[in-house]
Amino acid sequence: MIPLPERVTYAPIGVARTPYRERHGTPQQAHVRSGEPAARATIELFPRVVPRESLEDLEGIERLWVIAHLHLNTSWNAKVMPPRGPRKKRGLFATRSPHRPNAIGLSAVRLVAVEGFTLHVEEIDLLDGTPILDLKPYVPYADAFPDARAGWIDEIPEEERQRGKPSRAGLPPSPPPDKEGG
Repeated sequence: MIPLPERVTYAPIGVARTPYRERHGTPQQAHVRSGEPAARATIELFPRVVPRESLEDLEGIERLWVIAHLHLNTSWNAKVMPPRGPRKKRGLFATRSPHRPNAIGLSAVRLVAVEGFTLHVEEIDLLDGTPILDLKPYVPYADAFPDARAGWIDEIPEEERQRGKPSRAGLPPSPPPDKEGG
């Protein structure tokens, strides 16, 4: 049997630059919003860590999984109160609470453009300065399970699942990236 490491260490490959400075006002499940413009953000990759070749072939990929270290989360609880549905504490692993034993976040963002080591994205739910651990393409045939059951979450009315706190945090939409590089 291979021994299990007691500690696992990762180094960031980049950082999220978003309009969100604090948890309150940051969207939850940013891609389910409708009727409001999506906030623009960037993911700045570190050239000292990520070779340029690793960004090849991103053209045509609409969504990326962003794996992030939720660096401001310092504690967690076994039961949490979700923001939607009946006011009842749920087991942590049956929720999407960002407060977890390992402060790892998973976000599906819309990739808008790639400029050098900067990824322009929309529909992000990360705070400004969040360390990025990895990126993977969202692949619909492998990543989407539309008929999967979601337990207690399936009992929440559709309109309540789609509703949320304002995701723009009072900020206007960012301008699109300059295609000329200026």
